Amino acid sequence: MKRLVILGGGTAGTMVANKLRAALGTHELHITVVDRDDAHHYQPGYLFMPFGIYNTSDIVRSRHRFIDDGVELVLTEIDRVEPGSRTVHLADGRLLPYDVLVIATGVSPRPDATPGMQGKLWGEKVHEFYSLPGAQALTEAMRRFRGGRLVVHITEMPIKCPVAPMEFTFLADDWLRKHRIRDRTDVTYVTPLDGAFTKPVASRELATALVDRQIALETDFAVEHIDNDTSELVSFDGRRIGFDLLVTVPLNMGADYIARSGLGDELNLVPCDQHTMRSLAHPEIHVLGDAGTLQTSKAGSVAHFAVDVFVHNFLDDFNGRPATHGFDGHANCFIESGNGKGMLLDFNYTTEPFTGDFPLPVVGPFKLLKETRLNHIGKLAFRWIYWNMLLPGRPIPMIPTAMSLAGKRVEKDVTAAGTGMPTAVAPSSPAPAPRVTSRPKVDATALAKPRPEPAARPPHTPVPAAAGYTDRPGVDSAAAEVLATPIIPKF
Repeated sequence: MKRLVILGGGTAGTMVANKLRAALGTHELHITVVDRDDAHHYQPGYLFMPFGIYNTSDIVRSRHRFIDDGVELVLTEIDRVEPGSRTVHLADGRLLPYDVLVIATGVSPRPDATPGMQGKLWGEKVHEFYSLPGAQALTEAMRRFRGGRLVVHITEMPIKCPVAPMEFTFLADDWLRKHRIRDRTDVTYVTPLDGAFTKPVASRELATALVDRQIALETDFAVEHIDNDTSELVSFDGRRIGFDLLVTVPLNMGADYIARSGLGDELNLVPCDQHTMRSLAHPEIHVLGDAGTLQTSKAGSVAHFAVDVFVHNFLDDFNGRPATHGFDGHANCFIESGNGKGMLLDFNYTTEPFTGDFPLPVVGPFKLLKETRLNHIGKLAFRWIYWNMLLPGRPIPMIPTAMSLAGKRVEKDVTAAGTGMPTAVAPSSPAPAPRVTSRPKVDATALAKPRPEPAARPPHTPVPAAAGYTDRPGVDSAAAEVLATPIIPKF
């Protein structure tokens, strides 16, 4: 009997376990899921907590409730993985041997990676909403806020749910207006990118919303530290942005055991094939959800579609057939824009977000890159779908795994000039003369929580993909640059 071990009982890990348990009997495949505790968080709900839309009981439920009874659930921390012996070492000393390993432990915010972020202002003027404690603390901070300088800041890409900082900005603008303090609040969106958005069509539509809301934009901001004495963000090129309330997205990193196991890059992300999610170094390991290096959004929809592909390929391999399914980078993301409206993005590795109708041409009913009431309802309705359909592994009608061009208004000239992209509001602080600077690399090993080092082992020689797998064209997963122009939503 084959042994499948899944590290992480979040969105991707739960879906894989339930789908494979439904397809294969307990006498055919033993499935083990490992996670630190029994609390499953609906992470998109963190965004809504500071505005009183959701509370903790809306977004936290028991993992046991959503994992099939035929799956073994182990609740403990992970110490390390030994790929050579195909063994997972748990923090309590237990060992889990595996034939196939799925890494689905995602990423988490690491405020400790930025000097001064966890200084004396942490939890007072400096907050984040990418964790439950962070969203809870920010809820109180928003309740106390009476105006001033509100700064929404992204430390570095990639981050999970890349549209969430923009959504928070839109919701904050709406919340401030409803509380009649928008006129005495300056709102600034600070990004490490060279613009608020990376793709011209999306930039045209979304930048209009930014301009309409009179939200200032500060680009190319590589944060060096947070000055707790002056309440300022400080960049490597010397710019300073003052704040009365800073809502930051800290650096996102994979789990510490990835560093201890020698499986990841500097952000503890596991390099993987863009179509099969197979580890480039260890073919018996697959990476699902946010834990890998897929050049697309780190979002629940990506986990959903990638899991579908993985399950098809796993079952083909289990039954002795060639694994021919490939993931196309499909992402489908609602963007909450405030005032009871929302937008929708639908794209993949090679097709950027366009305007149009989804999922059906003309009929829709959802509109792509357009603010509508129905898109907002769809965003809120997804919580029910998540708990009742997505996690149990039930199919979601009319949402295909592979992206479709049906209903999209494909534009040929997608340059900034061709799309007529509007000019954003002037930055909150003028940029000084450019200096030659570089961002330091993150030392994932130094940030990892101390644990006993694993025994020394000889270097591993990468093994080619299993025989019989037919790769899809378009991506050379062994190349240094996986995609020439990957579609990575960074707005």
